[in-house]
Amino acid sequence: MRGSPETIPAEFVTLDERFAGTGGDRRLLRVFASGRWLEGPAYHPAGRFVLFSDIPNDRVLRYDEVTERVTEFAAGVGFTNGRTTDAQSRFIACEHGRRRVTRNEHDGSTTVLADSYAGHRLNSPNDVVVAADGAVWFTDPSYGIMTDYEGHAATEEIGSRNVYRLAPDGELTVVADDFSQPNGLAFSADFARLYVVDSEEHHIRAFTVDGAGLGGGEVFAADPAGYDGIRFDTRGRLWGAAQDGLHCYEPDGTLSGKLLVPETVANFCFGGRQHNQLYLTATTSLYTLRVNFTGVRYF
Repeated sequence: MRGSPETIPAEFVTLDERFAGTGGDRRLLRVFASGRWLEGPAYHPAGRFVLFSDIPNDRVLRYDEVTERVTEFAAGVGFTNGRTTDAQSRFIACEHGRRRVTRNEHDGSTTVLADSYAGHRLNSPNDVVVAADGAVWFTDPSYGIMTDYEGHAATEEIGSRNVYRLAPDGELTVVADDFSQPNGLAFSADFARLYVVDSEEHHIRAFTVDGAGLGGGEVFAADPAGYDGIRFDTRGRLWGAAQDGLHCYEPDGTLSGKLLVPETVANFCFGGRQHNQLYLTATTSLYTLRVNFTGVRYF
C-alpha cells in the first residue's frame, strides 16, 4: 500500500498564550487513506513502526517509518481496538470481537491477559496502558457489543462499564465503576495520576493513583463533542483526540490550543527517534506530523 502521500496544511490554533510557539512541520502527511474506522496506534521504537487498527475491516495495519510503507500486519484479529507497548516492547491490545485483552509475545504467540470478571465475560475492552509496576489498566465500554459493525452484537454480562487493573500476578480488579462509557486513558509522566475519558459524558476525569486503586475522579476537561484517545507530552500537557483534531490542555485544565485535522481523530501516539513524530488515526486515514514537542516515554 504505497503511493504519493497527500499533504495538507498543519493548522495549529492558539487559544491561550501558553500554547504560543507550539507547532512543527507546515504540512500533515496522509500516509494511508483506505480505512473504514482507524484506531489504536502504538509505536515500536526498536522496529521503528506503528501498528494501528482498522476495526470494522477486522485487520491490523503496519506503517514503517523508514520505508514509508503501509502493509497489512494481520487479519481476523477479533476487531482489535486500542493498544500499547510494555517495558519489553510487547504489544498489548484490546479486542472487541473476542472481548478480551491480549499480549503479543516476542516469539509470535498470543497470551490472553483478561477476558472475564467474576465469572462474566468482559464487554469489549477499548484502550489500555501499562503502569510502572507492570500492571495493565484498561477500559471496558460496550461499543464492541452494541452492533456487528466493530465487533459482535451481544448482551452485557457484567452490568456496568468499568476501568480495570490487571496486577502482575494476574489478579483483575475494578478500579472505577461509575462511567457511562469509559474510553481512552493515560498516566501522567510520574504515574501518580490517571486520566480517563468518558465518551458518553463528553469529558475527561482525573484520578490519583493510590497503589492498586484510584482516588478522586473529578472532571478535568469537557467538550460537547467528546473525546476518544488521550496522551501526555513532556510539558505536562494532555492532548485529546476530538472531532476537529487534537485538543491540548494545560496542567490546570485550560484548553490552550488545537491541531486541526480534516477528519475525526480517534486516537494518536508519539513515535520517531526523538519521540516527536505524531501518528494520528483519523476515520479513514493515518496522518503523521513532526512537531516541536515530545510525548512522554514511559519505559
